[in-house]
Amino acid sequence: MQTKPIRISLILFLLVLICPSSLIAATDQRIALVIGNSAYSSGPLKNPVNDATDIAAALKRAGFTVTLKKNANLQEMVEIIEDFGNSLKRGGVGLFYYAGHGVQVNSVNYLLPISARINKESDVRFQAVDAGRVLAEMENANNGLNIVILDACRDNPLGKSFRSASRGLAIVANAPSGTFISYSTGAGQVARDGEGKNSPYTKALLENLSKPGLTINKVFMNVRSKVKKETGQVPWELSSLEGDFYFVPGNDKTATDITPQGKIVIEKAESAAGTLDDETMKLEDEDRKLEKEKVLLEKKKVLEDKRQKIEEEKAALEAKKTPTLAMAKRPSSGETGRNGRFIAYDNGTVLDTSTNLMWAANDNGSDINWANAKSYCENYRGGGYTDWRMPTQDELAGLYDAAKTQQNEAALSYPLHLTELIDLTSCCPWASETRGSEAAIYGFHNFRRLWGPQSNYTGIRALPVRSGK
Repeated sequence: MQTKPIRISLILFLLVLICPSSLIAATDQRIALVIGNSAYSSGPLKNPVNDATDIAAALKRAGFTVTLKKNANLQEMVEIIEDFGNSLKRGGVGLFYYAGHGVQVNSVNYLLPISARINKESDVRFQAVDAGRVLAEMENANNGLNIVILDACRDNPLGKSFRSASRGLAIVANAPSGTFISYSTGAGQVARDGEGKNSPYTKALLENLSKPGLTINKVFMNVRSKVKKETGQVPWELSSLEGDFYFVPGNDKTATDITPQGKIVIEKAESAAGTLDDETMKLEDEDRKLEKEKVLLEKKKVLEDKRQKIEEEKAALEAKKTPTLAMAKRPSSGETGRNGRFIAYDNGTVLDTSTNLMWAANDNGSDINWANAKSYCENYRGGGYTDWRMPTQDELAGLYDAAKTQQNEAALSYPLHLTELIDLTSCCPWASETRGSEAAIYGFHNFRRLWGPQSNYTGIRALPVRSGK
């Protein structure tokens, strides 16, 4: 089953306000857990890691102590959520943010780790995290103020064969008193991922989250107005709050909390102005250092791209000097090993004697988009041959062997089913077929013919092939 994941944004805020009126200082502590999952082997996403990184930075500026986790597997998600719940027991404000794939099965919402291996509907319960687990941890902590944000892919990315699959995530029916819930669009609808760095909803949230003096209701009113204007989707909310909450109080505002009895306790924001100023200066200094590092990394990437281009041009010139090598029926180098129908040679080639196709013994070794993968294959000069190319999906499928179970670090928790003489550093190489802006991919971990955006390169490799005739 090939499905094109539709990235949507669901923002779910749950505010459970439980704070002893005699310990107002406890509300100064703000703790956040932020998770962004992008590197899925099936249906990889572009924005979640970006969204999580930007939200983490915004929360730090708002005074939160933030734990940021990118591309988490199932065990990591369970453990950091439990640690987060234990931290909340000390009191204060807790915030959980998740961006990545999410699915609804039997009206239960699940968050998908990057390692989820789901072949049928019943696997979801054991391979994904029930979103209700986060609510349970917060409720058990019995702390002050709790916020949960889910920015998820709300279309089921696992196939339309699920009996109970439906558009969007399920409406939260059993939330604690003192709860604020916001969806990025109407219930059961699909929101847009957007063309930029962030989803439209997260982008609007980032713009309003740091504005001083805005109550949480005003933040979402501004977000709803912007998202509706830009995308046509209408964010939708439910609330049982009895007081106001400010992410960033204004000079004339107060930080407000609510006790279990519903009594509003107000602490003047001015009393903490000096501490906030110090923290702001530290965060601004960290931001400046981060920007410098980004500039240096970008310059380094440009130099590496230039170096790679020069090497490719040099290889192409060398290949033009010896065009007759491409017509050799068999490699002139010595044989180094056999595995069934495959023969490996010491010039880095592997011959499939059943199809008479010659393969590179290794892929390109790093993430690459489709256009660069095609260029890489055509300019590959392994064994001295000049007629290398990108394989078709059928040719890649011909390598699949269910009896083989390569297990290497690059394959994460997925074994690769092909001869050990060909070394893949990821589960999925590009194929030559295209349809519009998409290109074909083949998965050696699950025997699937996949399609993905040509511009995407997360976890995808290039594996050259040529005729051995």
